[in-house]
Amino acid sequence: MKENPQEWSKWQIWIQASRPKTLWAAVAPVIIGTAMAFADGKGHWPSALLATLGAVLIQIGTNFANDYFDFHKGADEGERLGPLRVTQAGLVSPATMKRATVLVFTLAFLSGLYLIWRGGLPILIIGLLSILFGVLYTGGPYPLGYYGLGDIFVLIFFGLVAVGGTYYVQAREIHWYVLVAGIAPGLFSTALLTVNNLRDIYSDREAGKRTLAVRFGETFARFEYLFCIVVASLMPVVLVALTGRHWLSLLASLVMVAAMGSMRIILKEKPGRIFNQVLADTGKWLLIYSLLFSLGWVL
Repeated sequence: MKENPQEWSKWQIWIQASRPKTLWAAVAPVIIGTAMAFADGKGHWPSALLATLGAVLIQIGTNFANDYFDFHKGADEGERLGPLRVTQAGLVSPATMKRATVLVFTLAFLSGLYLIWRGGLPILIIGLLSILFGVLYTGGPYPLGYYGLGDIFVLIFFGLVAVGGTYYVQAREIHWYVLVAGIAPGLFSTALLTVNNLRDIYSDREAGKRTLAVRFGETFARFEYLFCIVVASLMPVVLVALTGRHWLSLLASLVMVAAMGSMRIILKEKPGRIFNQVLADTGKWLLIYSLLFSLGWVL
């Protein structure tokens, strides 16, 4: 991709707006839920593929909505440390971004119609709430991300709900160990949000965006990141201890060793662009964890 955004093609602009590095947060819990369903002999490939598509579309729609609403709230003004926001940069008009947001969320709902037919009311509720909170994260009169509630939303919807919903639509039942397994991707996704909020702590404070990092300070945010990575990495140990099975899933805990470099940067470096690399790496740890855990759980 060319360094000058003004030279980007339309496709490059929309790829940037979709924030592809964040999409692993949508895919990872679907991988885990699907693997657990197949391990129980209840996997269903059409549902797994449509769940993946729906999750990615909801994530893209949420990213578009954030681009649109943050522009209107002035959260992206001044020098931006994170990835370019295309509305603020003038590459996409607010009206076009609004239409794109509606279109993507509509496609997400349409892709979930079969899942709703298969899973019934619980899947309909999960889908509608995921779309609703995707908008309310930065939109509406009480945006979650502006009042420090984003962390809770991410933990629940990118963890327990995503893993549990993926399993349920395939197996048509749910088990406690599936929900416990959902804690790990939820915590990794919360770690992604924490890096983002710590990087932007100064600009968010000026814009009146009261994330947990702004509310409780840099030290809190640094240890929130460490807590999320460590506890998420140890969830296979908890599950093996509780079930007495799936010992190979413990391989996923090795991600904590790989993430040591990221944790070191979070502890020592001042908030700035260096955290963009931590953000990308954390997404990578999430994907690797989900693959190792899923492989170990199935075998």
